[in-house]
Amino acid sequence: MTTAFNKNDLINYRIEQAENTIQEISLLIADGLYKTAVNRIYYGMFYMLLALALKHEFKTSKHRQLIGWFNKNFIKTGKIDTKFGKIIHEAFENRSDSDYGIFVEFSKEEVQEMHKEMKSFVDELKKHI
Repeated sequence: MTTAFNKNDLINYRIEQAENTIQEISLLIADGLYKTAVNRIYYGMFYMLLALALKHEFKTSKHRQLIGWFNKNFIKTGKIDTKFGKIIHEAFENRSDSDYGIFVEFSKEEVQEMHKEMKSFVDELKKHI
């Protein structure tokens, strides 16, 4: 079965995914599942990047390519503050370390700070969609 979606439906879907992920992370932190929370923090931001990319007709399935597009078109041009480029880069690195690194641990405080940054990132990108 094939369902056709318009661009705005897809953008709204990605925004909803990001917002739902914010709620998931709160539960993961409360349960002490910090590595899983780090993974979801990155993916919440990734969903917002996908929404932004859809808005601007950019398509890719590659994470680094999407982050590169964001940096080139929004960070380096000054449309979005450089701190948000750093936030997504660090989230990507933390997610990779968490998923693939050996003996990688994060404290509750570190993950709470990442979660706060993620919410800020999501809010900032909403302004540009």
